[in-house]
Amino acid sequence: MTVDTNRTQELITLTERSTAHNYHPLPVVVAEADGAWVTDVEGRRYLDCLAAYSAVNFGHRHPEIVDAVRAQLDRVTLTSRAFHHDTLGPFARELADLAGKDLVLPMNTGAEAVETAIKVARKWGYEVKGVPEDRATIVVADGNFHGRTISIVSFSTDPVARTHFGPFTPGFKVAPYGDAPSVADAIDETTVAVLIEPIQGEAGVIVPPEGYLSQVRQLCDARELLFIADEIQSGLGRTGATFACDHEDVVPDLYLLGKALGGGVVPVSAVVGNEDVLGVIHPGEHGSTFGGNPLACAAGRAVVGMLGTGEWQRRAAELGSHLMDGLQPLVGHGLHAVRGRGLWAGIDIDPDLMSGRQACEALLAEGVLVKDTHGSTIRLAPPLVVEAEEIDLAVDALSRVLAAGPQR
Repeated sequence: MTVDTNRTQELITLTERSTAHNYHPLPVVVAEADGAWVTDVEGRRYLDCLAAYSAVNFGHRHPEIVDAVRAQLDRVTLTSRAFHHDTLGPFARELADLAGKDLVLPMNTGAEAVETAIKVARKWGYEVKGVPEDRATIVVADGNFHGRTISIVSFSTDPVARTHFGPFTPGFKVAPYGDAPSVADAIDETTVAVLIEPIQGEAGVIVPPEGYLSQVRQLCDARELLFIADEIQSGLGRTGATFACDHEDVVPDLYLLGKALGGGVVPVSAVVGNEDVLGVIHPGEHGSTFGGNPLACAAGRAVVGMLGTGEWQRRAAELGSHLMDGLQPLVGHGLHAVRGRGLWAGIDIDPDLMSGRQACEALLAEGVLVKDTHGSTIRLAPPLVVEAEEIDLAVDALSRVLAAGPQR
């Protein structure tokens, strides 16, 4: 059957003419989604192997999350933090318990959570550690991705994120990722925190050497620093554990959460920590009109409740092993390397064969949605509802793309 693509092109053209070009999406227009699958405006179905960068960890429109949000829609959606509402307290308590912490500071987006943590760390450094005012520094990792606000791109090492956006916010020192001795070298009397991703997502699903997180934790303890773990992509079941830090039995001082916390329905983020750290924030010093709104809390409570069973973590671990078993034989046959943890994999395409973008476009034609990063790398992060047979479908499609080569 011949498919008329006029509707697709019409909508792509409208979008490109009406929105700023801050993204370069693949040429597909999604109209419906369910579980691990999406359907475009022409009725073609695709296996979603990106899951909105882990925001759709539990699949598109998971009934438990949708039901919770729908019920909340019939009651109240926004009060602002000027008043209490009956959903924030339960959400915060349940999320804090999941993380083994005292308090939650709710926000909306992942970048807001990171900005919040930077403010908290600096204030803690001045009021608790005694760093001289306006001299606090934070150690971050090379190759990091924590968002795109001015303060965050100030410590990015990605030229695309930084070029022509200065002047930049001072107060950050960059150390090579996975290198704990370099972190130690970057620490001085002004340092208040170390901020890292337990696994770097945007960089290509970079898993640090075993022991790195433990060594950073030990450094922070020895030097009286906060360990801030950006688990916005890696957390909430994606890696086969509740948090990626769990793989080394490391507990950071602050967890930064987002994406999957909203269940793919509404934006929800949070900074989770103990009273001795988050307690430095007082009324008027930080806030958000929509942060912790009733609708967001309803979605967040559903997500936390689902994670409390351990089912999703186990599923990610088991299916992640199945995914890696399928990908490893392709190394040397169009792939340079495969790495990952749980249902999260970064694969490096042989750049002499094709670019990451070309591979994504070829996979799109095969009915599989993925996204490239940094030229020749693509990421696989299917929703945790995916079945083993669907993973096989994606791996087989990748194998065909690699075998067909650049002529595709």
